[in-house]
Amino acid sequence: MTTRVKLFNKLIVADEEAMAAYYCAVFDLKVAHREAGNSAGAGEQFREVILSSGETMEDGTLTVFKYVNRNPPRDQQAVLGFVVEDLDAVCSRIKEHGGKLVGTVREYPEFAIRVQFAEDPEGAINELVEMVQAG
Repeated sequence: MTTRVKLFNKLIVADEEAMAAYYCAVFDLKVAHREAGNSAGAGEQFREVILSSGETMEDGTLTVFKYVNRNPPRDQQAVLGFVVEDLDAVCSRIKEHGGKLVGTVREYPEFAIRVQFAEDPEGAINELVEMVQAG
């Protein structure tokens, strides 16, 4: 029996509102929901902003998550990947909104992709992939 799984991502941040604004501006995400309370997993107060790539949370989400009484992780614990339609435009928005590009765009014609790494304003690593037409 095969089970269909829908994925979601949570990024622990220092400032959930600032990072929500960044990811909305750069990747055209929308705020789907805000939540605050006590984490069942960690038993600590949290605040989070759930961002969606579509009209509802069913379309895929990125949650920027803050433990209220804890410092964010010091070291990178995840790489967020984004498949984008216009890599050059996204790179411009990253710089415009306080992120930075890491290295240069890499072309992989054998896979028909272009790849760029970037850091958000808090230093989390993003991998950006643009699918290109072969040929």
